[in-house]
Amino acid sequence: MKVLIVLTSHDELGTTGRKTGFWLEELAAPYYTFKDAGAEIVLASPKGGQPPLDPKSNEPDFQTDLTRRFEADAAANAQLANTVRLDSVSQADFDTVFYPGGHGPLWDLAEDTHSIALIESFIEAGKPVALVCHAPGVLRHVKAANGNPLVQGKKVTGFTNSEEAGVGLTDVVPFLVEDELKAAGGLYSQGPDWGSYVVSDGLLITGQNPASSAEAAAVLVAKVGKAANA
Repeated sequence: MKVLIVLTSHDELGTTGRKTGFWLEELAAPYYTFKDAGAEIVLASPKGGQPPLDPKSNEPDFQTDLTRRFEADAAANAQLANTVRLDSVSQADFDTVFYPGGHGPLWDLAEDTHSIALIESFIEAGKPVALVCHAPGVLRHVKAANGNPLVQGKKVTGFTNSEEAGVGLTDVVPFLVEDELKAAGGLYSQGPDWGSYVVSDGLLITGQNPASSAEAAAVLVAKVGKAANA
């Protein structure tokens, strides 16, 4: 199994003067779910090189056994420092793609033509796509083969309006993930704030928040395995 993980290159939290980026748990938990399943992993980002880490995600309150494992993993960190440019990757080289969140993707990946085309090509090729937390927001311009929004009529989840309010960024983000998925016709549902909640519908897997990262990755591994054995 060959897995592409797409990370943000955006590090400015709106006009707050604060930094953002990707959320560490949302990379670390899937990374080891895939690694422990024997997958080959390629990390990509719009600009390539070292993607920005949301500094909050590495504060003690948000660290987990897997974030600490990642921090201590020299090979993983070397890979992270050298992500490939997103415009250089091809769907044909991978079995699946995973998008970690953090607030960064709302600014760059949501509007990135290469990301949009990449997701569309994975779906058209019958390969599953998984996105967690804020990353389902990158689906806002992604279309299905019939020209309709990809999420239209599909069961989806993502960072809730109440979770965004909980971190005090409702008026900072360019859009609210929950609202955007609903506006595109997605059949949005949610679990309790900050608990793991994953929705799978056909080739599309979405997770609500950081706690959903490992479960979303496990669902993705199972789906890829099922397809390989079909």
